[in-house]
Amino acid sequence: MAQRCKNFIAMSIASAGLLAMSGCTLIPGGHFEGITSGEKTASLEQELSTVNIQIIDSEVINNQKSKNRVERISSVSGLDVSDYEYRLGVGDVITIGVWDHPELTIPAAVQRTAEFDGFRVQADGTITYAYAPKVLAAGKTVVELREELVNRLSRVIEDPQIDVKVVGFKSQKVYVTGEVKSPGVYPVTETPLTLIDAINQAGGLNERADWKTVTFSRTDKVEHIQLDDFYSKGDISQNRILKHGDVIHVARNDKRNVYVMGDVNKVGTVEVKRYGLSLAEALSEVGGINERSANANGIFVLRKRNFDTDGVVADVYQLRANNIAALIFAEQFELEPQDIVYVTSAPIARWNKVISLLLPSLSTVDALQDIDNQ
Repeated sequence: MAQRCKNFIAMSIASAGLLAMSGCTLIPGGHFEGITSGEKTASLEQELSTVNIQIIDSEVINNQKSKNRVERISSVSGLDVSDYEYRLGVGDVITIGVWDHPELTIPAAVQRTAEFDGFRVQADGTITYAYAPKVLAAGKTVVELREELVNRLSRVIEDPQIDVKVVGFKSQKVYVTGEVKSPGVYPVTETPLTLIDAINQAGGLNERADWKTVTFSRTDKVEHIQLDDFYSKGDISQNRILKHGDVIHVARNDKRNVYVMGDVNKVGTVEVKRYGLSLAEALSEVGGINERSANANGIFVLRKRNFDTDGVVADVYQLRANNIAALIFAEQFELEPQDIVYVTSAPIARWNKVISLLLPSLSTVDALQDIDNQ
């Protein structure tokens, strides 16, 4: 139902836009009923004053490349795991061996695992060992527990040499949810577990995943981690060392589309792939422009801005695709998710009105996305 609503609204927008464009083409000097020419012009100028209009040329392409340039970040400035220590918790299983005292060491069994034969940290946080009953283990590191056992056994054994290992990490877990191949619960161990490690253990992102950002939750704090900055720029600051109870959620790739409308062969949406989407690729995906009626100089890209912070409603980029150089610009111009690509058949004298008529569609794109999410 949501998909049918989405398609209906998209077709309505496109149809309304095409009718408006046709009116501009067929009826020069056309007007809005009940609005004088002077009022119409003033309203149009006011709307366009909040729009940043640019021609797609070499300067725009260079500025875009400069903005998106990958800056490699040294791994030296990454995560510091030098002070990482695993602390035992209730449910962890350990093995204990005492050198030269086989009677105090559980022998290895052929058909039993070390975890099966080991000592489990009980609900009160303790373990019980020979000559060392009720030793507090929860909250201690392996080194601290070994030192405590040495102190206890020194009463009956001279200079005991004790080896302690964790063979079952059961007390601490992190959760990986959402669009990964194997969502689930993953243990925290004596080897530092990072956010990227956990995603990899979960099989990595699936084909529906938003590879740009992931949500990282710890107690009541929520962060949006720029996952793509880690993979494409080596930005290790986007990684995190995980602790017990952390949640990593990978959202769906719902908002990573552009909308192609107007005088093209097939109106529709095009997905922005992980490695980007150019204007030329988007037009190619919808079968190109209508060569019989489309205006090659009237290819627009509308990109929504935050008026409250930027003072601009939208950036509008125009491609003059009537020469070979423009086609190269189209191949180099990178689209962003939620962009609107519009191809018009209106003559040059009506382009300002075209842009004015397209501005409301920026808000409609958000409405379409809300319906799709439902």
